[in-house]
Amino acid sequence: MSEISYMEQELHSQPETWREAARIGAATSLLPKAGQRVAVVGCGTSWFMAQSYAALREAAGQGVTDPFAASEAFLGSARGYDAVVAITRSGTTTEVLRVLDAVKGRIPTVTLIGDPGTPAVAVSDETVALPFADEKSVVQTRFATTALTLLRAHLGEDISRAVTDAEEALAAPVEKEWVDAEQFSFLGTGWTFGLANEAALKMREASQSWTESYPAMEYRHGPIAIAAPGRVTWLFGQAPEGLEADVLRTGARFVRHARDPLADLVLVQRVALERARARGLDPDNPRSLTRSVMLEAPAAS
Repeated sequence: MSEISYMEQELHSQPETWREAARIGAATSLLPKAGQRVAVVGCGTSWFMAQSYAALREAAGQGVTDPFAASEAFLGSARGYDAVVAITRSGTTTEVLRVLDAVKGRIPTVTLIGDPGTPAVAVSDETVALPFADEKSVVQTRFATTALTLLRAHLGEDISRAVTDAEEALAAPVEKEWVDAEQFSFLGTGWTFGLANEAALKMREASQSWTESYPAMEYRHGPIAIAAPGRVTWLFGQAPEGLEADVLRTGARFVRHARDPLADLVLVQRVALERARARGLDPDNPRSLTRSVMLEAPAAS
């Protein structure tokens, strides 16, 4: 399909939405303060952004931060959390709503949300709305990266390089070898492991591709056996010593770029889009997926 999809429009808007998110993130007082013990919850893409935020917050010395898939969140009083951060584009995902309802009155909550006119607002103590990053495509691109950009800015990061790198990633060529590759393995370390998980999910959702993701140091503990000619190993961030040489010996393509890792995720989004087009797939409406997973009717707000 050659017409412009919602996914394409939305992923190309990311430099603009990141700038706005950085402004909000640097100014807001609603997100957890340094020293607080924090749980971060989400589903799918939002869970992977939670993983990245948790690693960044702890690395910045701002306090214990644990990421959970909302369906598997352990938030009992013994864990001593001072705050729960929820990330949800739709504001209607059942598992997230259940977490917010379960801790209401016991642990303060703040939700990063794409659609502020949804049930998550009523069960959250505070919300940070990002309607300018909401999306029509089922496949998330800009909401996830914009939410993480806001969180990075709140941690005190300068986002200007990431924005510039995202603009470069939007202009970079999408190599035919990537579009035609049989399989992708995405790797990351620290905060970029969440990005690796998200890159793999994006490929699966948009183009039904065979993808895997691992912590970079774990790749040689078995998963590298899948590397072979016609396959790609894509690393976000710094490469562990010797890893590139080990991958190249398998005949697989090793990909790593110097740009900000979140900006490199933008390039992966473009690869996923082009792989979908090459296979005649609709990236806005992937097979078996909907914008939000609602296991029960949302409560009235």
